[in-house]
Amino acid sequence: MSKKILITTPIYYVNDIAHIGHAYTTIIADLLARYSRLIGHDTYFLTGTDEHGQKIEQSAKQRGKSPKEYADEISKTFKNLWDDFGISYDKFIRTTDEDHKIGVKAAFLKMYKKGDIYKGFYEGFYCVSCETFHTKAQLLEESFCPDCKKKVSLLKEESFFFKLSAYEDRLIKLYEDKPDFILPRAKRNEIVNFIKGGLKDLSISRTSFSWGVKLPDELNEPEHVVYVWLDALMNYLTALGYGKNEEKMDFWPAKVHLVGKDILRFHALYWPAFLMSLDLPLPSHIAAHGWWTKDGEKMSKSVGNVVNPKEMALTYGLDEFRYFLLREVPFGQDGDFSKTAMVQRINSELSNDLGNLLNRLLGMAEKYFDLKLNSKDIIKYHKKDLKLINDLIANLENYIFTMQISKYIEDIWKVLALCNKAITECEPWAKIKEGKTDEAMALVSFLANILARVSLLLEPVMPEKMQVLATSLGLEITADNYTKLIKNEEIIETFKLTKPDNILFPKFEEETKKDETDTKKNEEHKDEDGLIGINDFFKSEMKIGTIIEVEDLKKSKKLLKLKIDLGEDKPRQILAGIKEFYNEESLLNTQVCVVANLKPMKLMGYLSEGMVLACKDKNGLILLRPESKKENGSKIS
Repeated sequence: MSKKILITTPIYYVNDIAHIGHAYTTIIADLLARYSRLIGHDTYFLTGTDEHGQKIEQSAKQRGKSPKEYADEISKTFKNLWDDFGISYDKFIRTTDEDHKIGVKAAFLKMYKKGDIYKGFYEGFYCVSCETFHTKAQLLEESFCPDCKKKVSLLKEESFFFKLSAYEDRLIKLYEDKPDFILPRAKRNEIVNFIKGGLKDLSISRTSFSWGVKLPDELNEPEHVVYVWLDALMNYLTALGYGKNEEKMDFWPAKVHLVGKDILRFHALYWPAFLMSLDLPLPSHIAAHGWWTKDGEKMSKSVGNVVNPKEMALTYGLDEFRYFLLREVPFGQDGDFSKTAMVQRINSELSNDLGNLLNRLLGMAEKYFDLKLNSKDIIKYHKKDLKLINDLIANLENYIFTMQISKYIEDIWKVLALCNKAITECEPWAKIKEGKTDEAMALVSFLANILARVSLLLEPVMPEKMQVLATSLGLEITADNYTKLIKNEEIIETFKLTKPDNILFPKFEEETKKDETDTKKNEEHKDEDGLIGINDFFKSEMKIGTIIEVEDLKKSKKLLKLKIDLGEDKPRQILAGIKEFYNEESLLNTQVCVVANLKPMKLMGYLSEGMVLACKDKNGLILLRPESKKENGSKIS
């Protein structure tokens, strides 16, 4: 029976653009949401941005903007990235939304009338960067935030307080009664120990700045704004209509709140207490993942080692990037991001184990059976392997909501290993020579059946590539097919296979330190003003070419695939992010300027062999073109 499932990311603070940590959280949540839909649940996936607080007010002022203008700008970058990544969210909430403010005020008033909020006076240490209060005992060297290490301010102002101390016993009982409330379980002790140190009532309003949700009109306190963390946490309810129409409140309580380990305390301590005060049920799980480092070092803009998730997805493929993040590190542990490690996983696991298995299947099916398969003898010849695979698959669902995602993927690779082993042992080419066509057919149809199941199981991990795999097998990825093939272990009786247009997982050259060295050498050519010499400029080879073919990549909101004649033996394939400004009619048989000596790279799984030059400003984007027609391949100097 279908049930309602709510999956959430934290709402991301709009003081900077999205980095790999944001992408990691969101991709995990997307996997959970996609999996929930696949197994037939009515799923609601929530993400968004947190836009209030003193830090946003200060950042906007430094840039000469209003807080709303600044928040609009940064929030849009998050939403655009998730759209580019195909994140399957149902709602993108912003704390500047009017409906959200209504819900926050309704909750504040309810807790106030219940007696859980009172007016007092606050004096203590406040970290603007973390929007967090600390006691003197918690500070580092008596002046610095224990979390971000930045200097704190001594704050003294009138404030409303939430009676957090009144919920100490109930919180301890919660963790005892629900050992999986916090995942991984090892994180539970961290929260319990914090509580046992004694809970103090929480200051939940501020008067020293104005960028936030005002208190309810009934309280007549126009100088106060709601503490940013109470405001932010309420998004999980206001997105469902809390305080207004409550149209989606039947999705509450949440199945999983996905968070980074740095904000676990707010979600595992403050949030349950707020919900208890509001007489609402608690979420099933607060799941806290670890942090990513880069080549063993903490990522930092000043060091210049921050990983740009969009750049990684464009270079290596979005699904390949997703796979690496989900597979590389057990949930809850810190992980180290390295291009070398990602390329090794792409080449060995995706290309060799999975991609090559599809190639072998299609090759044998085409050579021996004209791509038409019949599964009538699978049980006869592959009963043992089928039993082993069914047993592995039957246990996979247990890993998902206990956040053992890397283990989930690991066991699917055990399935693939059994398939590759079956080919080696059966030697279908030998069976064909011996006239044992039925045995060869059984092996090939066995592989097709298992890859059909794999396409369903890996769809939440790599949705785009698994759609390609499923289409090649003539399968639709649906909840009904999941039930038939995974739950009921049904065998597909016949197949009519088709070959995909592109290799499922192309291999990449191994990343080496040479790339980093070359980058540093190039940087050394710049003088103190950032200027380059004429020789550096002429390293770029720019040519005129004619666009002879245009293909709309349906799964990309920005990319068009162009074939461009540069006067060479064959046309170049170049992917250009110009779909919002140009269509096939306006591009076909026109000339453009191309950087022709760029190293080819993968975008959305396609090879791009150059770059089309364009100019973009607030009025839009235009391609750079010659004034009159030139010979294809003419050099630009």
